[in-house]
Amino acid sequence: MKTHLGRRPFSAMELHTLYNGYIYGDVRLPREQAKHWHFWLPLIAYYSGAYSDEIGCLTLDDLCINDDILCFNFHTHGKIKPRLVPVHKALIDAGFSDYVEFIKSKNHQRLMFDLPAKTGRYSEKVRIWFSGEGDRAGYLQKCDIPNVDQLGMKTAISSLRLNFEQQVRIYALQANSKDAFNYLMGFNEYPNSQFDEISLLNTVIQQVRIINTQLSWQRFLSRESH
Repeated sequence: MKTHLGRRPFSAMELHTLYNGYIYGDVRLPREQAKHWHFWLPLIAYYSGAYSDEIGCLTLDDLCINDDILCFNFHTHGKIKPRLVPVHKALIDAGFSDYVEFIKSKNHQRLMFDLPAKTGRYSEKVRIWFSGEGDRAGYLQKCDIPNVDQLGMKTAISSLRLNFEQQVRIYALQANSKDAFNYLMGFNEYPNSQFDEISLLNTVIQQVRIINTQLSWQRFLSRESH
């Protein structure tokens, strides 16, 4: 895996904890300032392998239908290649289509419309919310997951890309297509700019393990204050 220095993927138990945390439960934390992107960005990151900056940049125009398959069009990261990533059925089941209609009704263009940029990047705000900063606890700490484990390995929002990479590598090789793996990851090892078999990409993506079948954006909206 092309891991970040000292970065590791989340364990299965940690993923379970993250996606059963308060964001995905029924009760708001005291003084929690809930944002729509708090719900959606970690999910899209896990099911697409995209970086938080890429997800922050997504607009309605970056949702495209190719061969009757709804895809994200990621094309805003300088170090990895543009790519179409089919939308995982778990996102649809969590209410993604309703969320898109909500965005349209509010005349927003960016999918993460309530995620502001800090120093020109969306990832900085995401990092602080997810991993904390200084005395401020992040979502990880509130889920009792350490930023650094006993071996000195770090977890962060980009760890979700490593979880995606682990799974997609297996499923793409099972489909006898290393090209699908390299394309979905945005690696230069795939030499072309397009991938002709979107249905193959979709077959690979839909096998990414569903981590919580009860996730619901409407449930997120209706959480009760503590």
